[in-house]
Amino acid sequence: MSAFYALLFTVAFLVLILGLVKKIIQYSRVPAPLKIPVTPAPLTKGGVAIRLAKEAILFAALFRSNKWTWLFGWLFHMSLFVVLLNHLRFFIKDVPLPLVLLQNVGEYAAFTMFIGLAGLFARRLFVARVKYISAPSDYLWLILLMFIAFTGIVMRFISHTDIIAVKEFCLGLVSFNWQSLPTDVPLMVHLFLVCVLMILLPFSKLLHIPGLFFAPSRNQVDNPREKRHVANWALDLDAEKNKTQPK
Repeated sequence: MSAFYALLFTVAFLVLILGLVKKIIQYSRVPAPLKIPVTPAPLTKGGVAIRLAKEAILFAALFRSNKWTWLFGWLFHMSLFVVLLNHLRFFIKDVPLPLVLLQNVGEYAAFTMFIGLAGLFARRLFVARVKYISAPSDYLWLILLMFIAFTGIVMRFISHTDIIAVKEFCLGLVSFNWQSLPTDVPLMVHLFLVCVLMILLPFSKLLHIPGLFFAPSRNQVDNPREKRHVANWALDLDAEKNKTQPK
């Protein structure tokens, strides 16, 4: 079982990294022929960087659009960020002080993560216009994430697992020296669901994580009067046309 999970995590990690890299390269090559920043938009590149940071950290546009969706969405994403930081200690032999201090907070971040997901799930069930456009996969993603949070809560507060052995297993994954993994049922389910998430993420709607930074409505400077916007592929077409025209 330990070898199975070690192999599963290795495959899941490779699929996640290679899939994300492939998608990021694909996004970077998509033509953006029009100047379409959502106004009021920044006039400088520095302003664009600040805008993207506000969207990625504070969800500014969502806050202006719907306060309840913003609350549950922001609560889930920030809690997930804290949970991921807290899990870094399993892959680091000498845990730095900031992660040690974060541990007490990170223990309870799974609760706020679950609450945020539950709110988003209820929104899809009871808000008619959202329910109408929701596909089965939208519900399944929320259920998957809720089960990951729930099994994490069970391991921490109900059915305690041997975290020392878990850390040795994780360090073994990093050093390619596979170690034994505790066979607790909540742990097995938790790790399996995490691997499923890692494998499916590069092929799902969760790609909005890197996709936000490639959205032309957010990453463009609002300077159409000062500078003409011509996409690279349009420049290439003009160059080819000039080559073929008789002199």
